[in-house]
Order: sequence, then C-alpha cells, then structure tokens
Amino acid sequence: MIDYQPLIQRWQKTELAPWAELLPAQLARGLAVERYGDLPRWLAALEALPDIATDRIHLDRGRVGADCSPPLDPDARATLRKALQLLHPWRKGPFELFGVHIDTEWRSDWKWDRLQPHIDPLAGRRVLDVGCGSGYHCWRMAGAGATEVIGIDPTPLFVLQYWALQKYLRQPGVWVLPLGIQHVPPKLAAFDSVFSMGILYHRRSPLDHLQELKACLRPGGQLVLETLVIEGPAGATLVPEGRYARMGNVWFLPSCDTLLGWLRKLGFVDEALVDVSVTTVEEQRATEWMRFQSLADFLDPKDSSRTIEGYPAPRRAVVKARVPG
Repeated sequence: MIDYQPLIQRWQKTELAPWAELLPAQLARGLAVERYGDLPRWLAALEALPDIATDRIHLDRGRVGADCSPPLDPDARATLRKALQLLHPWRKGPFELFGVHIDTEWRSDWKWDRLQPHIDPLAGRRVLDVGCGSGYHCWRMAGAGATEVIGIDPTPLFVLQYWALQKYLRQPGVWVLPLGIQHVPPKLAAFDSVFSMGILYHRRSPLDHLQELKACLRPGGQLVLETLVIEGPAGATLVPEGRYARMGNVWFLPSCDTLLGWLRKLGFVDEALVDVSVTTVEEQRATEWMRFQSLADFLDPKDSSRTIEGYPAPRRAVVKARVPG
C-alpha cells in the first residue's frame, strides 16, 4: 500500500533528479521498523482499512474527504471508523471519509482560511509543506490548484495517516515523505511556494531554518510562514526557560517586527505580516480522535491569557516573503 516509486520515477525526469537518487535510502530510514517499534501496529491498521469505491473527492472544503454512492451502511461505517481510530492520535484536520468525521485536535481549516486569501495563487505551482503532519494542508493546496505538493514530516504515524487518507483521496500529485527539512538536498531551488507552519519555534536556530526554507525556493518563489510570536517591538524575543505550554522544545518566540527583520536580514523581500491570532481552546482541543491533553490543559486555569508556566498564551502570526527573482 505504501509505494513511492511513481514519485521517484517522475522526479528522475526533472530538476529533482538528485533528490530522487537519495530518496529510497531516506524512505528506508524514515520508516524503519528498527527505529519505530509501533510501525507494525500502524501498518496493520492500514491493512485493516476496507476497500471502498470513491465517487466524489473534496479538497476545497473544511473537511477534506471522500463520498461514495450509495452511502456506507452503519456496519461498514463502524468498520472504517475502527480502523482509522487505530492510527490515533490525529492532530491536523478535519477530514470526513464516507460519513466518518475525523475530528482532529487542530481545526487546521481555520488556519487555512486565515492565510489563503493573502498568498500567491497556487494554480500550477510545485509546493513544499514542511512539518505537514498527516497532510491536511497539502490536500487544501492541491484543491487550490497546485500541480505537485510535497509534504515532509519526520513522525512516522503522521505519514501512515497520510497513506490511510490517500487510499481514498487518490491524489497523484500529493505526497507526504517521512523526512525533516535537513533531509532536503541543499540549494535545491525547485519549489514555487514553501510553507512552514508551526515549526520555527521548535528550531534551536531559527535563522538557519529560514535559510533552509529559502534554499528550497526558486527565484521569485514565496515563503509562507506561521509561528508563535509575542507582542513587542523590533528586537523583542522570548526564550522560555524550561517548558512553554508544557512543550519542552520551544526555543524562540519573536515579536512580529523581529520576525520580519530576520527575513530581511536573510535576503527575503516583499515580507509582510498577514495575520495575528490568539490560539483558542476551540481551535486546538482534545477530541475522541486525539484523547491526550490539549491547549486547555496548557493554560493557567485562573488566567487563560497565560500559559501554565506564566508566559503569554500562544499567539500565532502568518507572514509571507519572497526570494528575489
């Protein structure tokens, strides 16, 4: 069921041929049973997914998904739900497959609605989505007309979730690879648009991450970046001591002006802030598809404007910028 050969063969005829040569070994490491002991269980969940003839595919609505005609009967729907639940937890979404609503932790459709009106049209573009999770935004990008969307995420469970969805969504131009940005060949300069959403604050060196993203873009290509920020003037940056919202891998939270300054320093142009929003417990929450703690558990119970550690509550900004053409 997991087959990357069509992508490798296609890339061998393009400027991505150097990456195509590396990809088989990268995939083997990224999905190695020796490294990830839960992989056999997740692969068994993929095998348990029922075969369903898809009639309609929806990539341009909040709940990405598929329908069949006639609709599934209750027993078949229960079988599908049980198999998909074996891939718990589901973080980014939502999805709806044949009447089964995968109510993910994140309402990622809200993020898409905030940024989509402000970015370059995606029709005909090759897009890279860094830290894509199970690929929700990849399918939204394809629904907006992108010719090829490559998502990368080093978490094997999310890659297996992508393959579960792909069984029914069947999009030859959408792929999720079990890789991080460090596995992308340097100075690739092959993508028209690069998205990095919810990643920058997890990087010990945010400027290095921005430089890696820049190296993936063609001349004139657009970066779309979403990250945690703080209020404050240019130069203001929060470096949390210990955890932030119970996350141990949060390093730098810049102000919006600081973030835009970083982009200019690295040679980006046309940088602009397009959205700032405080993350709410309606946008990120526990559900039956993600039954662990979520945002409500990470905020001060007496003051929701602060994290449990006393820092400002999560505030997220979307910025865009361009590589000089």
